[in-house]
Amino acid sequence: MDFGEVLGKAWRIVWKHKVLWIFGIFAGCSSGSGGGGGGGGSGWQQGAGEGQPFGPGTTNGIERFFQQAGQWIGDNLWIVVLAGLVVLVLVVLGIFLGTIGKIGLIRGASQADGGAEKLQFDELFRGSMPYFWRVFLLSFLIGLAALIVFVPLALFGVVTAGVGFLCMLPLICIMLPVFWIVGILVRQAEVAMVIENLGIQQGVRRAWEIVKENVGPVLVIWIITAVLGFIIGLVLALPVLIAVIPTAIAFGTSRGEFPTTAVTLAALCFVVYLPVLLVAQGILTAYIQSVWALTFLRLTRAPESKGPPEALPANA
Repeated sequence: MDFGEVLGKAWRIVWKHKVLWIFGIFAGCSSGSGGGGGGGGSGWQQGAGEGQPFGPGTTNGIERFFQQAGQWIGDNLWIVVLAGLVVLVLVVLGIFLGTIGKIGLIRGASQADGGAEKLQFDELFRGSMPYFWRVFLLSFLIGLAALIVFVPLALFGVVTAGVGFLCMLPLICIMLPVFWIVGILVRQAEVAMVIENLGIQQGVRRAWEIVKENVGPVLVIWIITAVLGFIIGLVLALPVLIAVIPTAIAFGTSRGEFPTTAVTLAALCFVVYLPVLLVAQGILTAYIQSVWALTFLRLTRAPESKGPPEALPANA
């Protein structure tokens, strides 16, 4: 496989068909990121004694915190229910758009590689719907399997006060390559289900055949996309770090006072930078997904063939 041709063609497709940027932004929704809230209140510090965060009164401070939180929830139950519904709607919407985004990118890259001069948003969106449940269920099953594996290990580590994590270190080192292989198989299975119109089992089987017969090329593509994603992701995160670090310093030197100015400036910077971040992440996601789609097409194409493989009948 010509790696330069795949990487170059994927970039030309993404740059020419900018509608794929939108699907790249959609695809990023399913990877969700969360922010952590911070800060201990003055009640904690007063209960700790002499301003120490873990003094003798820490337990009383924690109890008061939960009592006050429980009372607030009881008095504002409708706000909690409304917030929960909003979060649920956002999660469902993120999963839907994320799945449609991945499918749209695969279809778009395949069509562009086959010679399509223009990709239409509505055609890609509507054409992605028949594959939604297959791609979603595959991701759901993989996520469920990961939870079944990780939750007991995490609980064991917590119960043993961290000693369990040390005991499981060799197992974790062995599991990491397994997770990498599973990730590669999932990517190729998603492409197979969309391009060749396969069911979940057939898609996974097809992905396994391709990876098994082309370990070298697939591994090279995985390394390239992983390194590229890490470097570009780090560059995109730098402006956020530049805004967050001064805010963290302000919190550390505020002596109990809320650093309103620093937090406001950081929030404004983030709001201004957010559209740039979303577009850049969308382009990066569209490019990496296109690379994997073209990789599948190149590895499954007969030597004399000049176009993408024809879709196989569905066997879902």
